[in-house]
Amino acid sequence: MVVDDVPLDDKVKRTRDLLSSFYSQDASHTSAPANTTSRFATLDTINTTSFDADQYMNLLVQKSNLEGLLQRHVEMAAEIKNLDTDLQMLVYENYNKFISATDTIKRMKNNIVGMEVNMEQLLEKIMSVQSRSDGVNTSLFEKREHIEKLHRTRNLLRKVQILSCVEQFIYDLPTTLGKCIKSEAYGDAVRFYTGAMPIFKAYGDSSFQDCKKASEEVMSVIINKLQDKVSSDSESIQARAEAVMLLKQLDFPVENLKSKLLEKLEQFLEELDLSKEISIGSATPHESTKEGSESDPITPLPEVPTREFVEAVHAYHVIFPDSEQQLVRLVQDLTTRHFEAAKQKIQEQISSAKLANRLRFIWTDVLLINEVLPEAALEDFAFEAACVAVKQYVASAFFHLLHEISDTLLQIQKDGIEGEYPLRAALEASKNALIQGSTKVLSDFRRLLDEDLGLILKLRDMIISWVQEGFQTFFKQLNDRLLLLSGKNVMAHEQFLAERFQADKVPAGLVLVISQLSVFIEQDAILRITEARTDFLFEIGSSLSAGGVHLYEHGPAFVPAEVRRTFRSAGEKFLQHYINMRTQRISVLLRKRLTTPNWIKHKEPREVHMFVDLFLQELRAVGSEVKQVLAQGLPRKHSRTESNGSTSSSRSNTLRDEKLGRSTTNRARSQLLETHLAKLFKQKMEIFTKVEHTQESVVMTIVKLCLKSLQEFVRLQTFNRSGFQQIQLDMQYLRPTLKDTAEDEAAVEFLLDEVIVAAAERCLDPSPLEPAILDRLVHAKLARTTDQEHVAS
Repeated sequence: MVVDDVPLDDKVKRTRDLLSSFYSQDASHTSAPANTTSRFATLDTINTTSFDADQYMNLLVQKSNLEGLLQRHVEMAAEIKNLDTDLQMLVYENYNKFISATDTIKRMKNNIVGMEVNMEQLLEKIMSVQSRSDGVNTSLFEKREHIEKLHRTRNLLRKVQILSCVEQFIYDLPTTLGKCIKSEAYGDAVRFYTGAMPIFKAYGDSSFQDCKKASEEVMSVIINKLQDKVSSDSESIQARAEAVMLLKQLDFPVENLKSKLLEKLEQFLEELDLSKEISIGSATPHESTKEGSESDPITPLPEVPTREFVEAVHAYHVIFPDSEQQLVRLVQDLTTRHFEAAKQKIQEQISSAKLANRLRFIWTDVLLINEVLPEAALEDFAFEAACVAVKQYVASAFFHLLHEISDTLLQIQKDGIEGEYPLRAALEASKNALIQGSTKVLSDFRRLLDEDLGLILKLRDMIISWVQEGFQTFFKQLNDRLLLLSGKNVMAHEQFLAERFQADKVPAGLVLVISQLSVFIEQDAILRITEARTDFLFEIGSSLSAGGVHLYEHGPAFVPAEVRRTFRSAGEKFLQHYINMRTQRISVLLRKRLTTPNWIKHKEPREVHMFVDLFLQELRAVGSEVKQVLAQGLPRKHSRTESNGSTSSSRSNTLRDEKLGRSTTNRARSQLLETHLAKLFKQKMEIFTKVEHTQESVVMTIVKLCLKSLQEFVRLQTFNRSGFQQIQLDMQYLRPTLKDTAEDEAAVEFLLDEVIVAAAERCLDPSPLEPAILDRLVHAKLARTTDQEHVAS
């Protein structure tokens, strides 16, 4: 067999087309096969009736070579064989169909035999039934006519009876309407009159003319009364709405009444007082039990009459179906007023139970309105308003906590620092306010989230997120408030608080308390609040799912590590600020002491100057403050080896003794030159170290700063010998006193020596006092001071 290169699908289609053209009666509708090989595209007319064999052969010979002609011969032979096979199969199939059709015709012929006899019998039976039916109709004709006549008579009598009743009703209608006016049954009167209107329209100008006129007069009175009822303030909104509906049934123009009724609804909303506490019967026991623990019970008050308003809105909507827009505005206004009242209560710092009670009442109204006016979509509107109100409640709770802490600190400024332990009491009060206030805030939020209210359930996740964000914002604002109270930062939005005090009048003790409060927040308070917050999230999560919930599911809105870093830095800044304030106060005293006298003409010293007492008094005040607030540090007194300048200190003492023993000016100046040269090669003492939150560290830092300031003030003056000796005497008196209270004796002695050396450098004749005279004057001052202390005690 020869292999055919033409695809199978093309061959099948071409065979089908050939058979179709072969059996087609209209040869003009035949067409060439759609799919042929590209090389015979111009020679495919072989399958049409207009095929020209000679022309086809000429074209084929012209366009094909010998090999192509042989190939085409093989293809045509294969096609002829395939066509013969298909034609044979088609004949076999048609033959089977012809046999089946013949068998069917035979069966039909056998079934038709006998059918004519049956049809004749059926026709005879039909004719018999028809004849009997005609006989029955003929026999019952007279009785049927009689029954129809009686039925018509009965209907006529019934109509006569109805007309008689209607006539009696029409005649009695004016009297009936008058009775309805006396009993104020305006609805019945309208129903009677509208029922009689068809009769009045048909016979009002003839038979019932007088009745119609009398009825219209009575109805005019009823219309006036209904109008008065709509305009009456003493009538309920529901009664006025019913009056409008009756007027509408009487075809009375109610557009002006529509605006009046709408004004009444708006007036009702304006007069509605939602500022009082609201108690709902189903929620009162539960809430009063909760409030009992807080000693803040909810006083049950009558329910606000919003149900009447809702019924009036429903009636108004029924009467005026095109009033949806106005009614939606009204109900949204009612909801807005509800939440405005809730916001006012939130500003007054209401409890969570009272807030939940008010939200429950609002949500009840929302659901009620949603049933009568679903077009308002009030649930979504109320949800958005509730988000704002509850978020304000969360912010208000932290705001009041912030002010409570501020008030405890401001009490220091109000009462002063007089008393035995005022700073310690203020610090403890601020700590308690922070811890107890934070715990109370979390407890209030937990009780709020425990409420079984659909609105709160929708807000649950958002409330938890707001609480976490609230703590983060609270500590940021607390840091800003502490900066403000310390006089370091006055923000624009805190001007109202800044007016309560001036930055230059901030007590130094307050700054010290703020510093320790910051340390407490960083070391202790954040840990406690984090644990309480974790318990809060866990309990709320357990209520949502019995299996618990991830503690930080709602995101890290509160970052304890960041807050601790902030207050660690703030504590150091506040402590340094306290040191600067105390140092500046003492520096003013030192500057005044050094700049007031004329040191060139200073007289011979007779006693220690009084500024030393003032200086020591300020240091005692510092010691009293830090003793109340700060803890004691590790004992490091008399540990000279810890100082980097112990060698230098010994050198200073040796130089001081040698210099005091010399009497001539030239030798003293020569010693000063040696001192300067020694300072260039000797190891420097580390005077200023990091300040710690201990009593000794703070006092020592202030002493160092003050002595360093005194040294700088001395360098700005010029002394005679008496002035230099006065500075020497004052420093000698300070030496034992400061060494008893100072943590680093070596640094104190070094700085005192530096003051004396600076005075000697600025002295025209640096001749020191003799040791005996110096000791006598110092002991005399110490004895007087001791006597004064005994007298004072």
